[in-house]
This record gives sequence, structure tokens and C-alpha cells, in this order.
Amino acid sequence: MTAEAGASASHAESATPAPLSDSVRWRILLYASILIFLLGFGGPYLGLIDVPISFFLKNKLHLKASEVSTFRLWSAAPLYVSFLFGFARDRWNPFGMRDRGFMVLFGSITAIVYLTFAFIPVSYLTLLVGVIILTTVYLFVISAQNGLISTIGQQHVMSGQISTVFNIVGSLPTLAAFMLGGVLSDQLEGQNADEAARTLFLIGAAVMLAVALYGAWRPRVVFDNVHSESGPAKHPLSDLKRLVGHWPIYPALLIWLLWNFAPGSVTPLQYYLQNTLHAKDAQWGEWNAIFAAFFIPTFMLFGVLCRKYPLRPLLWWGTVVAVPQMVPLAFIHSVNGALIAAAFIGLMGGVASAAYIDLIIRSCPRGLQGTTLMMSTGLYWIASRFGDKLGTSLYDHYGSFTICVIAITVVYALILPTLLLVPKRLTATADGDVPEGGFE
Repeated sequence: MTAEAGASASHAESATPAPLSDSVRWRILLYASILIFLLGFGGPYLGLIDVPISFFLKNKLHLKASEVSTFRLWSAAPLYVSFLFGFARDRWNPFGMRDRGFMVLFGSITAIVYLTFAFIPVSYLTLLVGVIILTTVYLFVISAQNGLISTIGQQHVMSGQISTVFNIVGSLPTLAAFMLGGVLSDQLEGQNADEAARTLFLIGAAVMLAVALYGAWRPRVVFDNVHSESGPAKHPLSDLKRLVGHWPIYPALLIWLLWNFAPGSVTPLQYYLQNTLHAKDAQWGEWNAIFAAFFIPTFMLFGVLCRKYPLRPLLWWGTVVAVPQMVPLAFIHSVNGALIAAAFIGLMGGVASAAYIDLIIRSCPRGLQGTTLMMSTGLYWIASRFGDKLGTSLYDHYGSFTICVIAITVVYALILPTLLLVPKRLTATADGDVPEGGFE
């Protein structure tokens, strides 16, 4: 057995979570932070690439709101089956390096694909095909990241701290992308569309090459504290049966689906702000940047509270605060008012969002953390894309964004009864406290 496969057989079979010292935990969180930060810039469906593409479709190709949401729906196709990439992560061991092998192999492949599309002329079709192919190979890398951090979170009872880092650091590339969105949009609208797209794809290639190099590094403080849970080789159907029969994942994933459905929070909101309130491209980027930035203070609040209080009250109170999150938008009649509201809306969602990720990590069946976290990724994109499509239909039919606010609030309210389905033993402890019987 290699060092990468696990420290020892006893570690591999251990089912009892083990807290780590503060110094070790902080070094692991730092390693995870750098990885999350890099991958946040490298994702073809994330801010740095996605924001300029949305402006290009709207402003240069003059697509309607429904047509932009349709592009988003199709381009996200690989994301809908994200669990398959997570399942590959849980069963495959590239180069005998496990998660690092995925980073090295598929980080390099993603960089090569980015490089290829950097020199292909920009059109609706090339953008659609490029995003789909890039997303497919990128998902192997993100599955390694998600599997690694969720395994650490379970094995060392630090799921709340992992969730906090995941949410805070994951927000930073989004903030940067939205702040630059207006500038990139201006370039994509003019004669330099191909050059601007080439620059974007070359940046993506550089980032993913950095991810591959980062994966080649093996800090002992991280990987000596990740114990293999695979055990003897089993038939894939055996693992799938174990996953399907694992009840705790169902309420956790249903809550995550409802939280991200939010019909009308993307394309209709963009068209409402720009067409009705006459916001500029840069102001739409600013709205999203403010919205994302003001999640961070309440993410940090969760990071403090999760070590003092059990997860259960944090789930309940976080949800109660988050249900009316989008209501302020029903009373906004100016761009400046919308930008101010974005701050309050962001603050209202941070504790709930971090608590839901914590719950998902706690709910993972052992040895299938990658599959479960990637199922949550798939549900996120299914919910957000189809929610966007429904919200766009409502917006087009009623001609008012208020109907979208009502729909979002009703969907969020459904999370409250769903919380009653969560097994109490999973939420009865604070971060660092070992739950009775472990997480399994």
C-alpha cells in the first residue's frame, strides 16, 4: 500500500472521527484555501469565464432573456451528472496519487483544452461547445477537491470549518470576476471579441496549469492525515446500492436543491436591472459582487458559531433569516437602491448556506464523499439553471420581477419543514465534537 493510499490498514478501516491540533488544522485549511481559490478562477462555468460570456450573448448577439437562459441550460449539461465524476474520484486512483492524480492529470488536460479554444473564433456555437468540453474535464478536478475536503471534514470533525473556508475562499474569485465583468464586456462587444476571448481562455489555461503543478506537491501535514476508506475492492453497484440506501443524504440534498432553485435570481434579475432600472453592464457586475461579498461576514460568523453550538440551531435560525432574503428587491426602484439591497440580501444568506454545506459533509457515506459532494454540485446546477428557466418564463409572462421574488420566497420557505427530516444525531454536536456513532 502506498503512502497516498493511507497511513495504515487500521486507519483505512477506522470509523471514529479524530480531532486534530489547532496548528495542523490551520495548515490543512490553508492548503484547501489555495486549491479552492485557484479552481474558482479556472472553472469554465464560473465567474471569470461565465460573466463575459453572458454579456457577449446579451449585448453582441442580442439574445433575449429566454435565449440566454437556454444557453445556460445546455452549456451546464455535464454539471447535471456531476455525481458520475465524483464516483470516478471515489473508485479510481490515477498514478497511485488519488486526489492529487486527478489534479495533475485533468488539470493538465483542462489547460490544453483552454489553450485550444483560445485560438478558435468566437461564436454562439464555439462558446457552447467550448464550455461543455471544458466543464467535462474540469469536473474531474473539482471532484478531487470536493472529495478531499469533505473526507478531511468527516475524519477530523471539522466539517463546519471546512464549509466556512469553502464558502469564503470560493467567493473571492467570483467577486473578482464580477468586478471585472464590465471591462471584459466592453472588449467582447467591440472589434476585439476574439482577442478578448483568447485572453480569457489563456488565463484559464494558466490557472489550470497552476492547479496541475499544485497537485504534484504533496504536503505531509495534509495527506498523512487523510486515511483511505475504500477497503477491499467492491463492484460499483455495491457502492451505488450503499449510496442509495444511505438515508441522511436525502434531506441534506433536498435542502440544497431548494436553496439553489431561486427562480428568477439570475437572468430575469439581470434583465430587470438593465432594461427596467437602466443599469450598465458594470453595475450588474457590481450588484453581484456586493451580493457575494456580503455573504462573507455571515460565513465568518458561522465559522465562529459552529465551534460553540450544535449544527441544528444554526440550521434553523439560518434558514429563518434566509427565507425572506430576496424580498427587498420587490421594493427597489433605482439602481442605487438595488446595490444597497444587495448588501442586506447577501448578509441574510451566509449562515444558512454554510450550514447546508456542513450538513452535506456530515451526511456523506464513508468512502463516497466525492460522489456525494458532486451530487450536491449537480443539484446546484440543475436547480439554478432550471430555476432560472422557470423564473424567466414567469418574468416574461407577467412582465414584473415581483412574481420572481414571490416564487423564490415560497421555495425557500419549503426548507423549514424539510429540516424536520434531518437525522438529529448528525446535527447534535458542534464542530470538533465527535457525534455518537460517528457520521456513518
